[in-house]
Amino acid sequence: MKRLLAVALMLCLCTGCAAPNGGVRNLRVGICLYRQDDTFISLMAEDMQRAAKAIEQEKNVRLTLTFRDAQYSQTLQNEQASAFLEKGYDVLLVNVVDRTAAASLIDKAKNANTPIILFNREPVEEDLRRYDKAYYVGADAAESGTLEGQLLSDQYAADPASLDRNGDGRLQYVMLEGDQGHQDSVIRTEYVIKQLSEAGIKTDKLATGIANWQRVQASTKMALWLEQYGDRIEAVIANNDDMALGALDALDAAGITRRPAVVGIDGTPAGLEAVTARRMLGTVYNDAAGQARNVVRLAYALAQDEGIDRFTLRDGKYLMSPYTIVTPINVSQYTP
Repeated sequence: MKRLLAVALMLCLCTGCAAPNGGVRNLRVGICLYRQDDTFISLMAEDMQRAAKAIEQEKNVRLTLTFRDAQYSQTLQNEQASAFLEKGYDVLLVNVVDRTAAASLIDKAKNANTPIILFNREPVEEDLRRYDKAYYVGADAAESGTLEGQLLSDQYAADPASLDRNGDGRLQYVMLEGDQGHQDSVIRTEYVIKQLSEAGIKTDKLATGIANWQRVQASTKMALWLEQYGDRIEAVIANNDDMALGALDALDAAGITRRPAVVGIDGTPAGLEAVTARRMLGTVYNDAAGQARNVVRLAYALAQDEGIDRFTLRDGKYLMSPYTIVTPINVSQYTP
């Protein structure tokens, strides 16, 4: 009888340790964001929460997501990541401030034997291969730039005069770029012009400027360019929707009615609204909800150590989502 009681007590204690909340395992995911007030990142954070709740209901687990905002400081983000690892979180997710710092974060995760998923801001491939439990979730920046160029080239083919307003056979443009050195900034900027060139459209760059993905900074840049170039600007090409909206703000403030074509990338709610109202020629939809689901579901699989064969990983490391072109014709498919 004493032995039976001892065994029963041991089983109760073990059960209590393994599942203190009534048999539902609690998985903890630490999430480091480069800047939580970034429009696209804030959308992803909301979608991650929804994805986590869906997994909880589906799998009968408790999936706790804890967010930290690095406020655009790599030093602060390093400290936040270290704190998650020291507290024994099951998976570390990082939207890295500086992609060149990814190696250090991956090494930290490797030393702690904790899976790490980088998302939205792509690290150097060599860094990702430093650790067999390191992955990237995002989308192909070259594709987004190419599709943004296709937006303009399709419009040019359909109605050349709507873009080439001075009739010189060339497209004069200004370019609003994200933060300097960011993978998406560099590649989107390159590939949009490459696509225009491949479509046979000659271009003249009037100006380019870093606006760090931000609407206010883009508005300031655009206001200066309007003073300098006026109606010579035939197109405003922005690396994201927030900067495209900033350009529209400057055009509104200047009272300009005969406007250049404005294009963006991301398909944020405000960007889609501007496309619907035909204030923007179009945008390139970046599936925040889909990427959020991919991040959270991959994190869950890694935390459970249940295998990731069901995920379609490019080169065993990359879980990528496609971009799509959005114009006033199909924008209703992307809005509630």
